[in-house]
Amino acid sequence: MESWNSTLGSGFILMGILNDSGSPELLCATITVLYMLALTSNGLLLLVITVDSRLHVPMYFLLGQLSLMDLLFTSVVTPKALVDFLQSENMISFGGCTLQMFLALALGSAEDLLLAFMAYDRYVAICHPLNYMVFMRPRVCWLMVATAWILAFLNALGHTLYTMHYPFCKVRKIRHLLCEIPPLLKLACADTSRYELLVYVTGVTFLLMPLSAIVASYALILCTVLHMPSNEGKQKALVTCSSHLTVVVMYYGAATFMYVLPSSLHSPRQDNIISLFYTVVTPALNPLIYSLRNQEVMGALRRVLGKYMLPTHCTF
Repeated sequence: MESWNSTLGSGFILMGILNDSGSPELLCATITVLYMLALTSNGLLLLVITVDSRLHVPMYFLLGQLSLMDLLFTSVVTPKALVDFLQSENMISFGGCTLQMFLALALGSAEDLLLAFMAYDRYVAICHPLNYMVFMRPRVCWLMVATAWILAFLNALGHTLYTMHYPFCKVRKIRHLLCEIPPLLKLACADTSRYELLVYVTGVTFLLMPLSAIVASYALILCTVLHMPSNEGKQKALVTCSSHLTVVVMYYGAATFMYVLPSSLHSPRQDNIISLFYTVVTPALNPLIYSLRNQEVMGALRRVLGKYMLPTHCTF
């Protein structure tokens, strides 16, 4: 096939999941509701953590960063998909595709690393409670967050530049929800086997290594919990960890399928469903998972809403 020159203003056609759906209007409405839920819930959680001084502790500082990443991640993908469907216009420019890939990969990688740091936070809180504020002092927390953002952006920059340097064939239809490495490599008019191996290696590094750290943290937590004399203490520790574990299973399951499994096991429809899950569904559910069973967050939410949102009574 002929290749095309990206400098001439050509772009790609994002086929997405809406056009291939049997009920595109219903799916569009569902995605819109989930996106609004993600904006509202993550925005409220960020507001509560920022405003309420009782939540100015390492656990909620990291949770606030997770909400910020989710908010940005879903906003990189969802509005574009919805507007394209409503306007029947699926084009995305070469520059727009490059930017979307960079941001999505950077935010996804940052969240991946942050979840590992959050597991370490739970390990310190349960296994070393007396030294918690020593191990998780503000400087350490900021170092964790900075490490997650910097490594993620460097990883995303390298992959984006290398992926987009390939010559792409004139059949520019991306059968995917967003510009991502696997579907774009299928359009390349060049041998990408070596680079696909590199993508696999970095996928293992950014997914399985943090996941191993999470598993190790929870193995140590489980040992500590089993030796607790109080059933109430055990229950409190398990409830504290259950929210994080739920988010880990959802995120790592989807990301591992996308970036670690061999390309022979992928299909456009499966990839679209998985991408929809971690770009739309997970950001909408994460703040609910963390807040609904957390009395501190719910109490802070009531205080903030009572202070800033409820109308005041006028006196005459």
